[in-house]
Amino acid sequence: MTVLITGGAGFIAATLVQRLLDRGEVVLAIDNLCRGSVANLPSFGKRSQLLFAKADLADLAAFRSAIAAHRHLGRIDAVWHLAANSDIPAGIADASLDLRDTFMTTYNTLRVMEENGIRKLLFASSSAIYGDLGETALSEETGPLFPISNYGAMKLASEAAITAAAEKFLDRALIFRFPNVVGVPATHGVILDFVRRLRCQPDRLDVFGNGTQRKSYLHVSDLVDAVLLVASHASRKVDVFNIGPVDDGITVRQIATETVAAAAPGATVSFGSGNKGWIGDVPSFRYSVAKLKELGWQPRLDSVGAVRRAIAEIMRQEGGAAGDCRE
Repeated sequence: MTVLITGGAGFIAATLVQRLLDRGEVVLAIDNLCRGSVANLPSFGKRSQLLFAKADLADLAAFRSAIAAHRHLGRIDAVWHLAANSDIPAGIADASLDLRDTFMTTYNTLRVMEENGIRKLLFASSSAIYGDLGETALSEETGPLFPISNYGAMKLASEAAITAAAEKFLDRALIFRFPNVVGVPATHGVILDFVRRLRCQPDRLDVFGNGTQRKSYLHVSDLVDAVLLVASHASRKVDVFNIGPVDDGITVRQIATETVAAAAPGATVSFGSGNKGWIGDVPSFRYSVAKLKELGWQPRLDSVGAVRRAIAEIMRQEGGAAGDCRE
């Protein structure tokens, strides 16, 4: 089986690519390397079933050229579409960022799939499509959907484009709504931010918001287990699954406390005001994964365990000693 992974040199793809290679699949990874790195690709250059192309997927001509350059692979059986802007605050500051990197990459992926007769799509969506519904348990049937970030809006628009494409030419479309995903190689996120700031200023950690924000966190290894389980067991032509832990999440205050304890014991934690870290931040959500559990899903780590493991992994990734600052 030959698969295409968009955003294939990124954080989540690093784990997914390895798992697909281990299953004997041929993988073509395409990435613009804005946040991803070829170094994230396992055994790159040593395994004949792994190929990489650098291309801006928001540029349709460049996308088409990357596919054409790999015609020797024969038919591509499926696309894992992971490419998107992952910096939500940046997308709030400049709405064109998510239009381009979150929606247009989806739009162009669908065009390239139709042109090349690729009829199976697996899409990384987000909990951000639900918006701010407070303590309501979010299931796949929750609606209406009112996202409060440009990222969430463009993920929701992408879902709509995909379901429309299923009516026209797709034989299979699976949509995965991700929670907060942690682990390495980390390129963004609250834990990486905290670790880097404590490296620079080991006696103090300033936190955006009052720390009461509570969200579900899933380790990337568990996430990849979940999406592969769904891909193997879901039976409907078009289906959507919340992917997440089975607990009610962890607060930013807890994440700050855990990070300080591991990275800079004794540091003072100073919280801001309000329950949002930035415009477009959903302060709290409760994810229902009942549908996923019906397939036999059980993560190895809960939200607290995922955060603790990610803190240790990110500290090793960042290296250095207290006082070493990185942008």
